[in-house]
Amino acid sequence: MVRPASFGFNLQTAASNTFQVRENIAAARELQRQAAAEFDALARTLSESGVKVIIGADSAEPVKPDAIFPNNWVSFHADGAVVLYPMLAPNRRLERREDLLRQVSREGGFHVSRTIDLSHHEAADKFLEGTGSLVLDRTMRLAYACSSSRTHLDVLGEFAQQLDYRVVSFDAFGADGTAIYHTNVMMSVGRKFAVVCLASIADPAARSTVSRLLAESGRSVLELSMRQLQNFAGNLLELHSAQGPLIAISAAAWESLDAGQRRMLESFAHVLPAEIPAIERIGGGSVRCMLAEIHLPLALPPG
Repeated sequence: MVRPASFGFNLQTAASNTFQVRENIAAARELQRQAAAEFDALARTLSESGVKVIIGADSAEPVKPDAIFPNNWVSFHADGAVVLYPMLAPNRRLERREDLLRQVSREGGFHVSRTIDLSHHEAADKFLEGTGSLVLDRTMRLAYACSSSRTHLDVLGEFAQQLDYRVVSFDAFGADGTAIYHTNVMMSVGRKFAVVCLASIADPAARSTVSRLLAESGRSVLELSMRQLQNFAGNLLELHSAQGPLIAISAAAWESLDAGQRRMLESFAHVLPAEIPAIERIGGGSVRCMLAEIHLPLALPPG
């Protein structure tokens, strides 16, 4: 996780992220205070629930209004690979920081075998924004991705070749007909369950393919409505803690689910709803976007 230093409404991402709301709710300093308080509460709750949390600090300069969402610029993999991603907004490219990667390895005691840097695609205006663009089934080696200005097929292809994934791409749209900017707002894949808004997938054949692959993976599938998608119910993440599996989700997303859907998720993991209204409204992202999950292997002890 990256604690924000200058959280705010990002003009450079607003055109493609309809979840962002530009409100004159507070001065910049007050908005940063709200976001930092929401961040601290989530990080504390995760840590107290037995999740190992590594917190990096956003740098005050240059200003990076979306630094709170690190999963878009980096992903960590079980074979020791670290992947860096090409970002659409120039001010988001500033979030990629080697010092944060070194902090992860040092504090977590992880081994990094290689770094795959896909950011060179920015020169050709081709983007792939990490596990925002990609929803990974790491067991079945499937990379689900909805096409958008932030998710380009050429970069998807290089990711798949380098990491040995099969790409499952499709077009997905919100209730207003706008392309969904990141796949992780319309679906999430856990160990034994998946949540997905199949109604957002435009093509019936693609919708059927996604549904079939999720079923064939042996997971129970929770289907979301378009209203629940808009409330970030797809933007959740299953984590592993010392006490067992848990699901990190925003309070607004959790409240949008009906009783049966809640019971289904609770049958797989302990659920931790987090109050993050300012981050969701102004940043246009939710809990999953705030978490760059680490699958790296532990480093071997010396000798």
